[in-house]
Amino acid sequence: MGSGRTSRRSGAVAAFDDGSGLGEVVDEAGDRWPFHCTAVADGSRTIAAGTAVAFTLVPGRAGRWEAADLRSA
Repeated sequence: MGSGRTSRRSGAVAAFDDGSGLGEVVDEAGDRWPFHCTAVADGSRTIAAGTAVAFTLVPGRAGRWEAADLRSA
């Protein structure tokens, strides 16, 4: 895992489904990263699409990278 994966990134929530708890964040480079509602750092387990966020990438399910520790920017 390179250091670029573990550093904080900035972006915005592209989509979030309250029912499934699944969402997607897009970073400043245009890359899209999935996340689960438990990754929302304030504990609310919900976040609106369009919210500016800072986040990190972590190894997730099925060996793919996921956004984690999402915090409003």
